Amino acid sequence: MENTEKLTNNKQIIAYLVEMFPLCFIAEGEAKPLKIGIFQDLAERLGEDDKVSKTQLRSALRQYTSSWRYLHGVKPGAKRVDLDGVEGDELEAEHIEHAQKALKESKAKVFAERKAAEKEKAAKNPAKKAPVKSAKPARSSKPKAEKPAEKVTYVPAEIGQLKVAQEVKVIVGKAPVPATIVDINKDDVQVQLMSGMTLKVKAQHLIL
Repeated sequence: MENTEKLTNNKQIIAYLVEMFPLCFIAEGEAKPLKIGIFQDLAERLGEDDKVSKTQLRSALRQYTSSWRYLHGVKPGAKRVDLDGVEGDELEAEHIEHAQKALKESKAKVFAERKAAEKEKAAKNPAKKAPVKSAKPARSSKPKAEKPAEKVTYVPAEIGQLKVAQEVKVIVGKAPVPATIVDINKDDVQVQLMSGMTLKVKAQHLIL
């Protein structure tokens, strides 16, 4: 009896789709806009494939089409492709506008998370007040001595140390945030934050 390995996460399923339909799904660079109704086509083509369930397939497809590299590909003049890479209709203006809006909102969320992380760090490290021992203004060197303690030197990861599904910390602003690697493309690493948001960073922005 053939041993069928069940694909259980979006990264594996997307990689499988790239392998099965290389003219449609792209692992690196700007992705091609997909034909409307591509899920139904995939469900038919993979109907006898035990590796992927429809629920998992739908989730992976949602992640693929909400990624920044896919949204960047939804632009004027681009044409949708089917599973065999055959080009169809040119993208409509409303779909392009929707994609650009989604990309803008996605980036705004990343910046908002960065701000929130900085605020959280500031709340955990409030400025300490020197105890009042005399009427003289406190001009001691204590505050200066405390500043270096706030500066933490992180050892950046190297691309060769990283692999898909590895748990790392990504430096967002000044504070490291827990994340999981979902894709590695040359020097670029795509990670998913605990909030579900994905972003692409360089290896030196990651901490093991």
